[in-house]
Amino acid sequence: MYMDDAVKAAIDLMDAPEEKITVRTSYNISAISFTPEEIAASIETRVPGFEIAYEPDYRQQIASSWPDSIDDSAAREDWGWKPAFDLEKMTADILENLPRFIEGK
Repeated sequence: MYMDDAVKAAIDLMDAPEEKITVRTSYNISAISFTPEEIAASIETRVPGFEIAYEPDYRQQIASSWPDSIDDSAAREDWGWKPAFDLEKMTADILENLPRFIEGK
């Protein structure tokens, strides 16, 4: 999940009408999921010649133990949760804003 969507989910939940909230403990929220190859391909469409090199480490075992998907249907039904970012939009946003963070602005 892109951080902007995580923040959006928290704000959307806080703004939801009280009568729409049916879950009093916690809501699952879900968004984009992608592989290293998919994010590399998305970047390469905007940065010709982009190359990626990676090697899974011990954290891969942790990630492999997670479920393949999370059921966020209650959030979608109750308060209209819908992520704003797909892979292409996230890639564009990151690349647009990356220079600010590199320059420390």
